[in-house]
Amino acid sequence: MTDKSQLIATKQIDTPTKQTDSNILVGISACLLGEEVRFNGGHSRSKYCCGPLQDYFRFEKFCPEVAAGFGIPRATLRLIGDPHNPRMVYTRQQDNDVTEQFHAGYQARVEKLGHLDGYILAKNSPSCGMERVKVYQPNSHPHDIKSAGLFAKALMQRYPHLPVEEDGRLNDAHLRENFVQRVFAHNTFRTLVMAEPSIKNLLAFHSQYKYTLMAHSQTEYKNLGQLLGQAHQDYPINELCDLYLQRFMQAISKPASRGNHYNVMLHLFGYLKPYLEVDVKQDILGTFENYLKGYVNLATALTLLHHYLRMFGNHYVQTQRYLSPYPKALGLRNQV
Repeated sequence: MTDKSQLIATKQIDTPTKQTDSNILVGISACLLGEEVRFNGGHSRSKYCCGPLQDYFRFEKFCPEVAAGFGIPRATLRLIGDPHNPRMVYTRQQDNDVTEQFHAGYQARVEKLGHLDGYILAKNSPSCGMERVKVYQPNSHPHDIKSAGLFAKALMQRYPHLPVEEDGRLNDAHLRENFVQRVFAHNTFRTLVMAEPSIKNLLAFHSQYKYTLMAHSQTEYKNLGQLLGQAHQDYPINELCDLYLQRFMQAISKPASRGNHYNVMLHLFGYLKPYLEVDVKQDILGTFENYLKGYVNLATALTLLHHYLRMFGNHYVQTQRYLSPYPKALGLRNQV
């Protein structure tokens, strides 16, 4: 390992990149924060991660290739062999298998990430790519089946509930909004439920996220309610919390459709019917219809709905996380 890589490997671990008041800790590939740890001594700085997200997340950066001692700069790496269980080699020295050296570099780190609420990975990397990473055949042609990078795969296997996303996919407004929502939900569960596991706290979380779940899966909302109503007699509380979190995070793992958002807004609108004049009701429903048709964004429809719910809604509906899943200043619902 070079002097430069020794310095970077030492300073990048467990060092917050920016002082914030947030308790939301998110892991990130070090190159995305501008650390010069790539094979060519460069970086892949993400404007979004280094911009808006740094105001709300505290990042813990890590480069598994540097941690494995591969040096900076270094020869390029690639995955070869079985796409379901690939090996790591140097691109121009494919007889030099460095898989075990690479595993040894990150294994201790992976076991210490239970405090995180999300992870952002560098795309296309044989170490950090979340998906679509090429795995090469002996003839140097890639397999049709692609893989995750070796560190990314180990991370996702060790923490299957953890929200994980690639920097490239964060350019998609729907995937970006969904990832941030999942990170905040994961943090809420960890601080509200896991800090003091109990049926009471599980029910409180489930209640707050009722309409979030409905926007993603009405079926799973009902199933999770039944789980809390029945299965707590069959599971130790820690196992029940883990099972609930697994199913909850899976349920919200993909962006909700316009149709589902529309249905949820109609449900919430039901709380307002006794209090509104006919013309106001028509204006609200017309805005919902315009959202469903794609004429306005989600923020427009929900801002109008939230305004009247603050005036006439009860405490239960006003505290629904669906209405404010993350700070509005992020502007994520303006783009979906």
